[in-house]
Amino acid sequence: MKQFLKSLKVSWSVLLGGLVGTAVLLFTMQIALAQDDEPDAPIIPTQECQECHLDVASHWEESAHANAYANEVFQEKWVGLGEPAECLACHTTNFQPATGEFDEEGVACESCHGETTTEHPPEPVPILADTEYCGSCHTTSLGEWHQTGHASEEIGCMDCHDPHSQQPLFEESDALCLNCHEDSAENYLEDLHIQEGIGCMDCHGLVIPPEEMPDDGVVPTGHSFTINSETCVACHTDTVHAGTALPDYSHDAVAEGELIDVLTASAGEAEADELTPEQKLQTLEAALANRNLALLFQGGVLGLVLGGSTAWFVANNVRQRREHEERDEQ
Repeated sequence: MKQFLKSLKVSWSVLLGGLVGTAVLLFTMQIALAQDDEPDAPIIPTQECQECHLDVASHWEESAHANAYANEVFQEKWVGLGEPAECLACHTTNFQPATGEFDEEGVACESCHGETTTEHPPEPVPILADTEYCGSCHTTSLGEWHQTGHASEEIGCMDCHDPHSQQPLFEESDALCLNCHEDSAENYLEDLHIQEGIGCMDCHGLVIPPEEMPDDGVVPTGHSFTINSETCVACHTDTVHAGTALPDYSHDAVAEGELIDVLTASAGEAEADELTPEQKLQTLEAALANRNLALLFQGGVLGLVLGGSTAWFVANNVRQRREHEERDEQ
């Protein structure tokens, strides 16, 4: 009997503990289910962003991002290619390849900031954009940038561009360059180009359009900041075709105002302005022909001199050999 009562007390203890544990488990499950049922914070659409951020909206509205879809050049190329869906990944916001749907035409707030919930403010808005992120659409610019000292110094897109207007941070592009390169620029203050009002980006940011625009419209953007022969030819076309030399540069010549205008030196500035395009082409062809004729004449004279010298040298050797043989026979 005592043994039975003892086992009964143990059973009640186990049963009571099981009931308490079950109650706690059920309570915990109810809390978890209640949390799962709570809806996520609603997403703020782009239009509402503009209601508070008026300054940002004014910069963005006329930007290339805002008009990335409506841009006439894009529409012409896109329609001409058959409206490929992959183009919309960069020219719309939140494009869904599986359905072909998108939230907004152009590159809107969410493209660079992600989804903004009603917890903002006070929660800060996320920023997805960095140089590599920008390069996911601006692939040509990113490839050019990777070749520069800017990339090695980690000077990225937003160090030079306003992310909302995409324009340079300085109204004058040269002021933007001088913001970092002021010390090195002092060596060029008396340069011929500077004296003629030609600035940094006129050469370092020059974009030469291809003769035939590619179907996809992707062309160089000038973010390599390099200068090559094409950069010089873009301005000095007449010099190249006429075969005349570029003016020599020296600090003394600049100081004395002895700047040479190539076109004026060859034909006269007034006369050049009065010529029609056909006459200019004829003038350049005549100058090139004269240059070739002069080279041919110089080559002929040089050939006669070398040929005559060689003939005299050979004849002199033959004559000396004969005289030497005659002496040996005597």
